Amino acid sequence: MSSNEKKVWGLFRRSDSQKADLLEAAKRYHAAYRGSPAESYLHHRGLGEAAGRFKIGYVSDPIPGHDQYRGRLVIPYLRPAGGLDHVATIRFRCIAAACTKNPDGSWREEEHHPEHGKYLGLPGDPPMLFNTQALIEASPHVGLTEGEFDAMSSELSGVPASGLPGVSSWRDYFAPAFAGFRSVFVLGDGDDAGIKFADAMAARLPNAKPCAMPPKLDVNTFVRINGPEKYRERLGV
Repeated sequence: MSSNEKKVWGLFRRSDSQKADLLEAAKRYHAAYRGSPAESYLHHRGLGEAAGRFKIGYVSDPIPGHDQYRGRLVIPYLRPAGGLDHVATIRFRCIAAACTKNPDGSWREEEHHPEHGKYLGLPGDPPMLFNTQALIEASPHVGLTEGEFDAMSSELSGVPASGLPGVSSWRDYFAPAFAGFRSVFVLGDGDDAGIKFADAMAARLPNAKPCAMPPKLDVNTFVRINGPEKYRERLGV
């Protein structure tokens, strides 16, 4: 970890009240998931089974200071110590109908989020790894994905995977967490950025195997179209 990275993490310390607010938010939002637009959206993505496992939520009644996240799907970054009592951070994803659906109510093939960020994080939080539980599984391999939904899809398909919140979010101090695996499948999207991501990780991790998806597909879409078995076959596991 560089001196600048140490400085960032040295400054990143939540107060007891901030920790309490984070836990309250994660629990409140998860309780609001059932029957919400977030549930409908997750089923559309083929991830209905992921809701309970990853404690997905929905912001219908924001805690103080969270008004800007109202109506967003909630992705808590759980830590292996146990469920919603151990949340490192939260990310909020736009699922507004104007961005995700066509005028006739059908789901868009490509979403559009022109006037706001598709994802929002908590102010001041540094990049973190999603689903670190995968990094302590008794497995010879693990996946590294570009996003949380791809990590969830891989997990539900039988391949443990941790995710980055974006291709530019990698930090070199993440590397030791992947050192003990025989293979790290770098699961980039099937586009130029995804291929560059896979190649860049291969340069940083000696056990990395670039495994970009086919053109125009990410892990989530590949699994929805082809199924978990074909996904595992593609990785050779």
